[in-house]
Amino acid sequence: MFELIAAFAVGIIALCLIAKIISIPAKLLWKLVTNSLVGAVMLWIVSLVGLHVKITFLTALIAGIFGIPGVIAVLILF
Repeated sequence: MFELIAAFAVGIIALCLIAKIISIPAKLLWKLVTNSLVGAVMLWIVSLVGLHVKITFLTALIAGIFGIPGVIAVLILF
C-alpha cells in the first residue's frame, strides 16, 4: 500500500514539473505576440501621422519590446 501512495505522489510531482516546464515557453510566446501587436499598433499610429514605415513582424517586435524608443529606432533604421 505504501508503494502505491509513494508512486502516486511521485507521479503527481512529475506531472506538476512537466506542466511548469511547458507553461514557461507558452508565457514567453504569449508575451512576445502581445508586445508585437502593441508595437504594430504604435507603428500604425505613427504611419497615420505621416511618417510611413513598413510594418513587419520584426519592426513590430522591436517597437513592442522597447516601446517608444523602439518606435524611434525603427523610424531611424527603416
